[in-house]
Amino acid sequence: MELYKKLNNIMGWAMFLIAGIVYTLTLEPTASFWDCGEFISSAYKLEVGHPPGNPIFMLTGRFFANFASDPSQVAWCINFMSAMFSAATILLLFWTITALARKIVIKGDNYSLTNTIAIMGAGAVGALAYTFSDTFWFSAVEGEVYAYSSFCTALVVWLILKWENHADEPHANRYIILIAYIIGISIAVHLLNLLCIPAIVLIYYYKKWKEPSAKGSIIALLVSFALIFFILYGLVPGFIKVAGWAELLFVNVFGAPYNTGVIAYFFLVIASICWGLYETFTQKNLNRLKLSFIVSLIMVGLPFVSESILLSLLIVAALIVVTFASKKVNIRLLNTVLTCIMVIFIGYSSYAIILLRSTANTPMDQNSPEDVFALSSYLNREQYGERPLLYGYTYTSDIVRDANGNPEVKEGKAIWKRTIKKNENEPDKYVVTDHKKDYTYQPELNMLFPRMYSNQSHHVEAYKEWSKDGNKTNKVRVKTNSGIRYVEKPTFAENIRFFLSYQVNYMYWRYFMWNFAGRQNDIQGHGELHKGNWITGFSFIDKHIEGENLPSDLMNNKGRNVYYMLPLLLGLIGLFYQAFSGQKGIESFWVTFFLFFMTGLAIVIYLNQTPYQPRERDYAYAGSFYAFAIWIGMGVLGIYSIIKKYLLKDRDNSIVALATAILCLFVPVQMAAQNWDDHDRSGRYAARDFGKNYLSCVEENGIIFTNGDNDTFPLWYVQETEGYRTDVRVCNLSYLQTDWYIDQMKSQAYESTPLPIEMDRSRYGNGKLSYAYVLDRGYGYDMELDKAMNYLISEDKDNKYIPEYGISIDHIPNSNLYIDVDSAAVADKIPADLKGYATDRIDIELANNDALMLNQLSVLSMLNSIAKDNWERPIYYAVTVGPDMYLNLDKHFVKVGLAYRILPVLNNDTESDGLVDTETMYDNMMNKFEWGGVDNPNVYLDETVRKMTYTMRMLFIDLAEALIMEDKYDMALNVLDKMMEKIPASATKHDYLSIQPAMAYYSLGETEKGKALLTEIADNSMEYMSWFRTLEYNKLRSISQEYLRQEYTLKTIIQFFIQQGDEESAEKYLYALSDLGYNLFKES
Repeated sequence: MELYKKLNNIMGWAMFLIAGIVYTLTLEPTASFWDCGEFISSAYKLEVGHPPGNPIFMLTGRFFANFASDPSQVAWCINFMSAMFSAATILLLFWTITALARKIVIKGDNYSLTNTIAIMGAGAVGALAYTFSDTFWFSAVEGEVYAYSSFCTALVVWLILKWENHADEPHANRYIILIAYIIGISIAVHLLNLLCIPAIVLIYYYKKWKEPSAKGSIIALLVSFALIFFILYGLVPGFIKVAGWAELLFVNVFGAPYNTGVIAYFFLVIASICWGLYETFTQKNLNRLKLSFIVSLIMVGLPFVSESILLSLLIVAALIVVTFASKKVNIRLLNTVLTCIMVIFIGYSSYAIILLRSTANTPMDQNSPEDVFALSSYLNREQYGERPLLYGYTYTSDIVRDANGNPEVKEGKAIWKRTIKKNENEPDKYVVTDHKKDYTYQPELNMLFPRMYSNQSHHVEAYKEWSKDGNKTNKVRVKTNSGIRYVEKPTFAENIRFFLSYQVNYMYWRYFMWNFAGRQNDIQGHGELHKGNWITGFSFIDKHIEGENLPSDLMNNKGRNVYYMLPLLLGLIGLFYQAFSGQKGIESFWVTFFLFFMTGLAIVIYLNQTPYQPRERDYAYAGSFYAFAIWIGMGVLGIYSIIKKYLLKDRDNSIVALATAILCLFVPVQMAAQNWDDHDRSGRYAARDFGKNYLSCVEENGIIFTNGDNDTFPLWYVQETEGYRTDVRVCNLSYLQTDWYIDQMKSQAYESTPLPIEMDRSRYGNGKLSYAYVLDRGYGYDMELDKAMNYLISEDKDNKYIPEYGISIDHIPNSNLYIDVDSAAVADKIPADLKGYATDRIDIELANNDALMLNQLSVLSMLNSIAKDNWERPIYYAVTVGPDMYLNLDKHFVKVGLAYRILPVLNNDTESDGLVDTETMYDNMMNKFEWGGVDNPNVYLDETVRKMTYTMRMLFIDLAEALIMEDKYDMALNVLDKMMEKIPASATKHDYLSIQPAMAYYSLGETEKGKALLTEIADNSMEYMSWFRTLEYNKLRSISQEYLRQEYTLKTIIQFFIQQGDEESAEKYLYALSDLGYNLFKES
């Protein structure tokens, strides 16, 4: 026993050390793309990130940030925090596997050397397999919440196993209370931890009941689901809900300042819990004890699981009846329940940091949750909307409308916001600005378990493809306000096919197989043959997935990892071994299974994801893969048990046990060898440097509009964390649709002056100006933008009234707006090479816009103000912002790098790629831009980074072509050479886009460089054409776009060679194409 304990501790810490070293060596040294830059910034300066916030992550990250020698090291320190939490997860996984294995292997006190070796081997193999698994390793080396969340999951599972060993001791409940505290903390990291509760409850049930049964297990699971329900829908939102009632009482009724009610309620909750604990400790009066228990549960908001007052009252009534009707009261249980609620409340109370830091108006203050009502919306993630889960609408559903065509709306809960004060002497007060609206959908088109619900056109097409509807019709008779009509409704069978083929198979099992069978590459796919599928490493299997003779760029993709299904097979052996190892084995199996299911398929059901997700979502299922790693560890015992039974005739043999463990260790070794190159992020600074590059394009005190995560968060990171170019204002257009963000943009931030949005909060606040219609009121002439904006923001009711419709609405009365330009005053703003494009008028054509959203109105307001100031303040769009946000201003764009500057110039050439300020752009790209290691072939670049490098290559091409047009040939050649140096094929392969720079090389007399580049592109295309030849017709059709792209590339290159008189090169590819069959689609 003593030897076992020592080895268990030593081996566990050895796993921690191995994982810690691996993750530290492969750590990304700065921020990554996606949410990491935002998380690091929010931790470093305790700023408010996106809903629902992560205050415990913020505090812990702030602690680790203290060890940074300068701001540029903060990201590394927070990434290192993820590495250490991940290494600790591996430590706890090892101890979890050995604890579960010990229950099966050790009979009585038979801690023999053989049993000990077998158990240690199982723990090591399972822990190391998870260490080197694709999904977990990815999260371990970046500053995100998922590593921390995985640690919390591992910790509570390990703690319940510790409790199991001490369950019969007097103070065993301390483990239960500690688990509750970790759950409370984990709520402030990520809600995924709640999904461990079924496994925890099962362990509790199997330990406390002498003869557990299937019926008892089902009841235990139902209890665990009830616990999740009351924590997720009762305690978490209920506390905020009751706090809101208290706030209204104190502020609106008693006239107290904002947040007084919240503070008072907070102390009342503490008092009620303390009272309940006192009564359960002293046990002086049973009725008072029961009353204190009920009051405590009500005060923390546990019964308030919905907006229905009746349901809440019924729950309170049931609680009172059950508590007071019970003759036998388990006082120890009541004390434990109250203590658990108290410690959960302590962990959850960390959200006060969000409230406090938002009140401090930090530069990053998303959703501005300064009061309890804003915090409620923030925690409930209301900005992301809702989706049907068990019953609801489909993509063909329409809203029920009345006889006038107005939608039927059920008013939900009131939306309370702070009143907009006209002067500072007005008292604090909350007002109802709106109600949550629930639209009624035509019931004939609703269905159970709706999986296909989005009516966006690209989603609808994908639903039909994944459900294989075969264009079948299922006409449903629907009664509408305009009469009876027949609507095509997806069948329930199609619904289930989509659920199984896309949501389960593609968005879960594919990720599962990535981790335990093999991964095709790191290219995000949406069902294509050659993007992001799972593979095995066995050609006789893989050829049915991806064909044969793959192009070299796909074969050499660093994300191509093969494990020959060894982790999967070992896990399946472990699964069956655990399930068929007697009573202890089957109990452990169900615990592991429900951990696997709840953190995997249950999430799939809950998320109800639509097709075309913006990124891969495997990180959401890390807990499920953690559970499977337990089975991988059990696989070692399974193999040893087979050897012991059939070869050793049930005799123990330490050498065989050790040999089995060593043999199985080759599984995680294979995973490590395959995954290292695409998980080693050392030396990669791309997100940081590209963030700096965006800001480098902006002149002092400029404004740059962004729109997505990856053109916003890296910029925030370098500003908020590293203090780079804090004079520039980054304005995210998707956020600019909200009043809270406009408020922030109108405030000073570091050296950046407020944005010149000429609208008072009384005009746009509390949802007053979400949009404005664009109407031609028959003026017969264009309207100056300044007059149009004054008309819009005026409080004059006559400006809203539309006589022909008899309604009052916010609107712009003309679709043709313009800005007069003082040419002399702005002459120095226009680049010398673009003087000929100067204009004295900017036209803003809105005829194609039925309405403008608040963000577009805000842009127009800024543009109007800047124009009146003679364009003194520079204003830009990031090149990654979509044209739908341009407001038809692109005729006045001047490209300067990663941004378009809006200037009083006019480009009427619709065939051109726009105007380029070659001098500024040359300086930016050749002298100012940093490259983050993308030019180093030894640095791993994932698809997100490669997409950014692709954008950079396009900018080089645009600049070179513009320089050639200006007869600046030497500068153009320098640009092309810089492109080849900084964005080599190792960063992003040369494809049809690189034909342009190759042709430019020819035009500059650098024929050899141009031909080498064209040959490289053509050879790659030929590899694709050879691969296409091996595919079946149906598979080829599925990647028709790729085929057409490669065919077009070859045709273009052949024609160019012919034009250049290079018949030999042209014939080389023509003959090769004729050997393959020039158009494969003509063959069936």
